Amino acid sequence: MHTWHWRNWQGMPYLTCSLLEPWQHGFFTHPFWPRSPQELTQVLHPEASVYRLKQVHGNTVLTPQEIDSQLSTGGDDDSAFASADGLVSEKPLQAVWVASADCTPVLIGDVKTGQVSAIHAGWRGTAKKIVPQAIARLKAQGSKLEDLRIAMGPAIAGEVYQVSVDVAVEIGYSIVPHEDEQKIIDALHEIPNSPLLRDPEPGKVRVDVRRVNALQIESLGISGEQIAIAPYCTYQTPEHFFSYRREQQKKVQWSGIVSFN
Repeated sequence: MHTWHWRNWQGMPYLTCSLLEPWQHGFFTHPFWPRSPQELTQVLHPEASVYRLKQVHGNTVLTPQEIDSQLSTGGDDDSAFASADGLVSEKPLQAVWVASADCTPVLIGDVKTGQVSAIHAGWRGTAKKIVPQAIARLKAQGSKLEDLRIAMGPAIAGEVYQVSVDVAVEIGYSIVPHEDEQKIIDALHEIPNSPLLRDPEPGKVRVDVRRVNALQIESLGISGEQIAIAPYCTYQTPEHFFSYRREQQKKVQWSGIVSFN
């Protein structure tokens, strides 16, 4: 099994995953708020150039070059960031960052090319297959599936993530595409270690979004050995993580990874 380690920076904890050991990376906790990715990159690799996005719950994945060409305008408010939910590095020493508060932060590294990706996979992005999208971009840049290492950070766990059946159908369609909504729900329940859990409230179910992402990734031909899922739930671990569902506050934790050559 892949192991997760707590690290410390100036007395504040952040998480790393053994699967991503070749890369400087971290899933940061709420004590780091409101530091920016610019500041957090100092923790990982002070020389790296920093890339982040204005996240919009879609499935667009950009490279630093695409971001730079979109942002020839200056400024430092949200309009200074390209709208997307995934980043894929192109060169060494590029730090790519995503923010999350219950959504899944996904960090990917390629052991051969050293390139990396950071993805914000909320339920909407997951329904739109943002992680397979990022993997497709890595492949277009020369990655082979067997060289990828994928870690999903702290996010809301399935046992506490209540959604409407409609939302579950939309997410489920990404792994069991079927026209009939009930058939999607039934098929999800039949999957071993199902991402769908029952909920006592009528018209509601609970969904493990990280498990759905893992199933999407495995359906590409990537083995379960190449995937690690953090054993932490943002909603149930208030001492370390913000949870939008718990606090209804627009606060986030950042997750980032730095490419190498």
